[in-house]
Amino acid sequence: MAEEQQDVETLKRRGRRRLVGAVALVLAAVIVLPMVFDPEPKSTLPPVSVKIPGENETPFKPKPPAAKPAPKVEAPVEKAEKPAAVAAQEYVVTVGTFAKPETVAGKLSGAKIPYYTEPVSGNLVRVRAGPFASREAAEQALGRIKALGLKPGMVAAK
Repeated sequence: MAEEQQDVETLKRRGRRRLVGAVALVLAAVIVLPMVFDPEPKSTLPPVSVKIPGENETPFKPKPPAAKPAPKVEAPVEKAEKPAAVAAQEYVVTVGTFAKPETVAGKLSGAKIPYYTEPVSGNLVRVRAGPFASREAAEQALGRIKALGLKPGMVAAK
């Protein structure tokens, strides 16, 4: 009988240990598995809100695109003086179209040739010398521009 009581106590101890182990495994599974298999990781970004207008609401109007700032147009360094009797036409010399007109503008201002710039497209800028009151003055400026090492176009009426 003593052996039977020992066997019963041993079985009870084993049963308690198994029960405690099973409870520990269930608690671990309940706590750890949801963290492992979380379908959505926590995001630091704010949630995106989408609004779909109904039939009776005003239709969606997108924001207009931002206006581009007007390109900077340089004023002529030196204004061409017009004689008392102003000619009916003014003449200009197209120096060229450049992405960076600063060097050309520096050469023209150093030679005291009046010039102005016009935006063409994108980042291109057209540089023109003038306006000149007479064709002769424009021809003289054309010669001075060629002497600077530039390749200007023809003299044209403005």
